[in-house]
Order: sequence, then structure tokens, then C-alpha cells
Amino acid sequence: MNRSMLFVPGSVEKMIAKAPTSKADALIFDLEDSVSLDKKDVARKMVREALDNLVRDMKPAERPTLIVRVNPPATEYFIEDLREILQSSPDLIMTPKVSQPKDVELLLGKIEEISPGNTVGVMPLIETALGLENAFLIASCSPRVKAMLLGAEDLTADLRCKRTKEGEEILYARSRIVAAGRAAGVDIFDTPFTDTRDEEGIEKDAAKAKSLGFTGKAAITPRHVEVINRVFSPSPEEIEYAQAVLAAIEEGEREGRGAVSLNGKMIDAPVVERAKQVLELAKELD
Repeated sequence: MNRSMLFVPGSVEKMIAKAPTSKADALIFDLEDSVSLDKKDVARKMVREALDNLVRDMKPAERPTLIVRVNPPATEYFIEDLREILQSSPDLIMTPKVSQPKDVELLLGKIEEISPGNTVGVMPLIETALGLENAFLIASCSPRVKAMLLGAEDLTADLRCKRTKEGEEILYARSRIVAAGRAAGVDIFDTPFTDTRDEEGIEKDAAKAKSLGFTGKAAITPRHVEVINRVFSPSPEEIEYAQAVLAAIEEGEREGRGAVSLNGKMIDAPVVERAKQVLELAKELD
């Protein structure tokens, strides 16, 4: 279960070494924005080595999900990124500024060309207006699309609006990508909260993302990982209520009652389904 995804600059050896201790459910080794042009070559080699070490030293059930964000296909770095990274075993390849299904098809075609038979999953980064409008088509264009991430910084630049901590300007985008992901059956992850020192802000932002239906949230600092994990995990109160809902339903079925209530409120099918989801998630995280 991925709740938190930590971006790790691919050219900073110290941050790569410390990333596995962050408690993040997934690590996104970045070869794009956080790597200067003169360090692209060394970054991809460092990331490949990090992947090799993690795959070798940790059991699959114990290690974080390993994701690599490559450079855009239009750049000279894209093919070299894939050639290097596909020699290792990442769980997902993230490609930036995916705007339509053919962007995913291009990525999958290059993966097959470089590493025939490789079935690595892909994670489109949705950070353009066109990508947002095509989010469902992107999410459903291939079974190898396993998740999507909302990139609010580039998206708001494309939308020509100001990016704020409150995030009202991306409310539609958040809701749109969640609906698209859920309809396509893939996980959806929220954009990072970029103020690394605002502890109250990350708490509110993560809670907002959870309330909208996101699977989890990305982070650009290890300081945000604990908050994200906690917010996206069922609370003791949520677990207790879910258990009470299912117990009430079972009692009603034993007594042959068609209508069941709990604490004065009727329990209908959506309430039961949410209760089951909470308990399943709690069991998975146990």
C-alpha cells in the first residue's frame, strides 16, 4: 500500500543513501527537474546503482516501491535514461507532462525497443491542462498504467493561475484526476506540498487530499512522510466505527431486519462499503 511517495534527487548521493530510511512507502528517484543538465549522466548511473542495491538487499515485501522519473521524450536524455534504468528493476517508470494516451504508448514502445519483454509498470505525471482533460483516457489506455500523479506546479503555470498553499486553484484538477483514476481502476496520488517547514500546512493539505479520494500523496522532503502516512492510514476512531457498522449489519441480518441503524443513523450500502474499505486498508497496513 503506497500512501507516501518521496521524491529523491538523482544526483545527490547523500539523499539517495538516506531515502530508504525515510519510512516512505515509495521512492521516486528523479532524473528530471532536480538534476542539472551537467549531472544527467552521473545521476542516471547513481540511480541505477541505488535500485540495484535496494533490490539486492531488501525483500520485496519490505522495501519501498521503486519509481524513476525520467526526462521528457522530447529531450536528448529520455532514451539514455531508459537504457540505463531498464538494466535494473524499477517497479514503475514515471514520465512527465503526459497529455494524451499516445504519450504513454510512446513510452511503452521505447521500453519494448530497449528491453524486449520488459513489463515494468508506468505512472503518468499529469501536469498540463490537456493531460487533465484526458486523464481517464490516459489512465485506461494500457493495463501497465498502474497509477497517476498530479503535478500542480507545472499545471498551474499551464493554467496561468497562481499556485497557493490553500490550493483552491487546483480543486477541480484534484477532483477530476481522482474521478478519472477511480473510473479506470488505478491509484491516484496528490501533488507535493512545497513548503517544507509548514507542519500545519502539510497536515491540512494531506487531509484535503484524503477527503477527495486520493490513494496517497507525494512529498519533496522526508519531514512530510510521517504526516502523510498517518493521515492516509485509518485512525483508531475510523477503525472502531467501521467495525461497529459491520457488527450492526451482521446483527440486523441475524434478526431478519431489512433496515439497520447505528447511533440513530441508517446504515446503507455505501456506508457498509466504506467500512469494508477502512478495515481492508487497516489490515494491509498492520
